Amino acid sequence: MSKFEYTATGDDGKQHSGVLEAADEASARSSLVRLKLKPLVIKKSEKKKGEINIGFLSKANKVKAKDLVIFTRQLATMINAGVPLVRSLSTMQAQTESEGLKKHLTQISKDVEGGMAFADALEKHSDVFNPIYINMIRAGEAGGILDEILKKLALQQEKDAAIRAKFKSAMTYPMVLISITVIVFVMLMTVVVPKVGTIIADLTGGELPTMTKVMLGISHFLIDFWFIHIGVIVGGTIYLRKFLKTPKGREVRDKLLLRLPGINIIVTKIVVARFSRIFASLMGAGVSVLDALEVTSKALGNVVVEKELLAGAKSVANGEQLSTSLNESRVFPPIVGQMLGIGEETGQIDSVLIKVADFYEEEVDAAVDGLSSILEPILIVVMGGMVGLIAASVIGPISSLANNI
Repeated sequence: MSKFEYTATGDDGKQHSGVLEAADEASARSSLVRLKLKPLVIKKSEKKKGEINIGFLSKANKVKAKDLVIFTRQLATMINAGVPLVRSLSTMQAQTESEGLKKHLTQISKDVEGGMAFADALEKHSDVFNPIYINMIRAGEAGGILDEILKKLALQQEKDAAIRAKFKSAMTYPMVLISITVIVFVMLMTVVVPKVGTIIADLTGGELPTMTKVMLGISHFLIDFWFIHIGVIVGGTIYLRKFLKTPKGREVRDKLLLRLPGINIIVTKIVVARFSRIFASLMGAGVSVLDALEVTSKALGNVVVEKELLAGAKSVANGEQLSTSLNESRVFPPIVGQMLGIGEETGQIDSVLIKVADFYEEEVDAAVDGLSSILEPILIVVMGGMVGLIAASVIGPISSLANNI
């Protein structure tokens, strides 16, 4: 997504200027037309000369998922109590503790007060409100059920955040162990092994066992060519980050995640849970199947699954049921297609998929706990084996020397 600066005129003839995010200029123009603005000038926003991008300042303006959930749930309560939307937005803008959200709500409140639809006002802030949020709000406004839609949105966001938090929490300890393992290995190989190796070489007259020679060779390689290692690590990291931002890089990453043993099970369950809840919410909001599929596919964060769902959308457009397409999927388990088929037959797709989402969210918790419990002892054994190997390469020559005395 890129930022585009625009100047446009409204129905009242007044000029409006601002910045919006879009994939390209054509998408930016389409967004302005949907907002009932006639584009005059659209240009890609460029960094001004002398402008400095300070990370911690930009982060201060970001909206946290927790703040968005609180805003959504409280707004739903106020709308349900009969408080007008404009007054509700003004109240939320005044009481929110998030400075980033406060700035966005100020502009949104002004746009809605000026007669703009709530969904259209949110679309001008696509860096905070994703397409799912905007489309569900649009459906809620059209059906007169905005409070119910906001409740569903809040629940969906809470579930999504809970899954992410669970995964991060479970992976924290293994990542700490991996970091400690790498640090210990580098310290031993660059500080301890060279000194001990020199002492042993002096005592044995240069005659060293093969294992000790290998360890000393690795140690000298790490020390003598440290600049190459740092260059490779830094350069590789920069290249990898840039590559993963490209369409090809994202596809390679997502294919790998779906094939890695242990990881692929968790990724699949997360994808299924997220698809079921988001698609169910959109269908319950009255969004058409094709639009719901398009929005949901882009929200799953996996290019491989996105392509499968878009292919399924084409099949649906040709008269085929979505359950049939999912039954042929290489990612979605058979039970998802079968449950969706039941929903299609009974006309209760949203309620059936909510049950699927609940089931797979519980499965994610169990799978993450299982992976964490497996990784921890493996990493401990690897760390112990590494230290033991280094110790054996050092102790071996010393014991041989002692036997010869």
